[in-house]
Amino acid sequence: MRVSTTLDQLHSLAKGNKWMQLFATFNRIMLAAGFFIAGSVKIMGERFASGLSANQPMGHYLEALHHTGYYYTFIGILQVAAAILLLIPRTRLLGALIYFPIILNICILAYAVRFEGTRITTLMVLANLYLLGWDYDRLKFILPFKQKNSHTTQPEMQSNKFPFMFFGDVFATIAAVIVINQFVYDIRPGNSLMECNNGCTGNAKPEACKVFCDCVHNLGKPLDSCLAQYDKVPVKTIQTSGTGNPKHSR
Repeated sequence: MRVSTTLDQLHSLAKGNKWMQLFATFNRIMLAAGFFIAGSVKIMGERFASGLSANQPMGHYLEALHHTGYYYTFIGILQVAAAILLLIPRTRLLGALIYFPIILNICILAYAVRFEGTRITTLMVLANLYLLGWDYDRLKFILPFKQKNSHTTQPEMQSNKFPFMFFGDVFATIAAVIVINQFVYDIRPGNSLMECNNGCTGNAKPEACKVFCDCVHNLGKPLDSCLAQYDKVPVKTIQTSGTGNPKHSR
């Protein structure tokens, strides 16, 4: 069976399922709300996430972006346009296509600066991919495999059956994103000095962690510089002596 035929069948089953239709609508509304709010702030000329300190790595970026003049406004216009297009049935695919490179860029940025928003931006990327897949019947003609009956579409098979396996996978994916992001970095700058210091309690190098927090939030040094300083401090290990008493060493 060809790949295109398999995808056509899976797409037809998904489009005909009431619950997956509702899930697609839910994703559109949530994504549109996120971009409409963020874009409106930029169009009005206000700094996005104004409560985030300019010394924080993401704050550095947002502060600089805020001073780029009409480029900042342009990003806001694109975000609002993508949000509106997502909510209009005839333009929803165009909205998803405009949305994807913007949210992917934001997601990569969040990971690069170890921002606390990595979880939500990852889920937004996945939700956007779901919407692109939802309109696979319109996108498939640009995919790099041979199409069969390119001018015909599979009839949708209507179903009200709840797709337990699909939504089980959705919840499993959400859980995986949350758990993986918990351990992907050994240290994060947090959104404030207090949040950063609170994370030092369970850190392998608590004192070095506090120095890192001070380096980021009080001194305002680049993230790479603060991380290099943190990495130079060796991890304290616990060894067991012959008498069974724990002995600390560096």
